[in-house]
Amino acid sequence: MPGMIAWWKARHGMGHGCGPGAQAHWGGGGEWGQQASGEEDGGGFGFGAFGVRRPLRFLAYKLNLNESQVSQLARILNDLKTERAQGAVDNRRAIASFADAVAGDAFDDGKARAAAEERVKSAGRLRDAVVRALGEIHGILQPGQREQLAYLIRTGTLLI
Repeated sequence: MPGMIAWWKARHGMGHGCGPGAQAHWGGGGEWGQQASGEEDGGGFGFGAFGVRRPLRFLAYKLNLNESQVSQLARILNDLKTERAQGAVDNRRAIASFADAVAGDAFDDGKARAAAEERVKSAGRLRDAVVRALGEIHGILQPGQREQLAYLIRTGTLLI
C-alpha cells in the first residue's frame, strides 16, 4: 500500500507548498503543475478544480508581487489555462479522427491528414498563447522581478 499512502499525502497537501523543494511548472504544453522533492503530482497546480490559484500564490510569493500585479497575473494565467483546455479538446478530436481514418476497410488518408493539420494548428495557437502570456507577464513585472522570473525559468523551478 505504499502507493496509496503517497497518493493520499499528495491529495491532502502533505509535503507541498511554496517552501523548499517546491516547484511550479507548465507541464505538457502549457498546463501548470507542481513538483515537490522530485515527485510528480497529477493533482497539482493547474489540474482539476484548483485553476490558477496555486501557481499564482507561488509566483506572488517568489516574485514579491503587489496586489495589482497579482490580479493582472491571475487574468493572464486564466487565459492561458483556457487556451490549454481548448488544446486538450482539439487533441481529443484529432485522436477520434485518426481512429475514424483507420476504422474503415480502406485507410482514409484525407481524414488523417486533416486531423494532423488540426493538431498542428492547435499547437500553434497554444504556442502563441504562451508567448503572449510571457510578454504580458514581462510587462507587469519590475526589473528585479523579471530577473527572479528568468532565474526560476532558467533553473527549472518554473518550466514552460
